[in-house]
Amino acid sequence: MSHNVLYVESSIFGAQGVSSQLAADLLQQLRSQSPDVVVTERQLRSDTIPHFDASTIGAITEGKATLADELIAEVQAADTLIIGAPMYNFGVPTQLKAWFDHIARAGVTFRYTANGAEGLLKNKRAYVITSRGGIHKDSVSDAEVPFLRNILGFVGITDVTFIYAEGLNMGDEYRENGISAAKEQIAVLAA
Repeated sequence: MSHNVLYVESSIFGAQGVSSQLAADLLQQLRSQSPDVVVTERQLRSDTIPHFDASTIGAITEGKATLADELIAEVQAADTLIIGAPMYNFGVPTQLKAWFDHIARAGVTFRYTANGAEGLLKNKRAYVITSRGGIHKDSVSDAEVPFLRNILGFVGITDVTFIYAEGLNMGDEYRENGISAAKEQIAVLAA
């Protein structure tokens, strides 16, 4: 039985981005552990995800096939998500925000109950690889991780591991240490 992995790359630098390179390391580790890993890649830099707008809602309401349907199907089919999420201006890349806007759909990926929202994308694991120019982990300047934890949980994905590469724009030593720390975390996860 195959293990389906959805890799969502949101770096504006594509495969050259640090988060993308670290995600490639994690994918390689997963593939080496299990030959039955099937990877679907969603490259948000080149697979243009338009901003969610009234026309998108209109198409969904009219039951017309939309890009959002395709994106939702990819997440539904995945057992594991790997999300490359560099921090830009204290938040997620706009492309990644647009992707989340398209996959969060009432009655499909979440529903409202008398007890509040319930995520419908259950029994999935997510790895989020975040790269940052500065050091923000566990500080008030980190608006990215709380947003990602909240939106993933909102759609039902609560088994989330964050991998941090920080200090990338603070000089060579910080950059090297930040990437090394992330690679060590990936190696521990893969062990």
